[in-house]
Amino acid sequence: MEDTITMADMRAIFSVTDAFGVDREKLRVELEKADPGSVTLGNAGMLEIVAPLSIPVRAWLPALRDSLASLGMREESEA
Repeated sequence: MEDTITMADMRAIFSVTDAFGVDREKLRVELEKADPGSVTLGNAGMLEIVAPLSIPVRAWLPALRDSLASLGMREESEA
């Protein structure tokens, strides 16, 4: 596994955050992966994402989706 985010990883993450209508200016994705991966709402409403190291980002996308929903966000198609 690569320990840094790739462009393919970023596209995969954006596919989920875009579906939730997250402004990319309010998104911070750490370049270095770390287990177990995390999604937090930081200062000034910044969404901070750390992708997991031990599993592929694509396999982690359902957990990302669940994390965004647990923060009270809704996919735009559900609105």
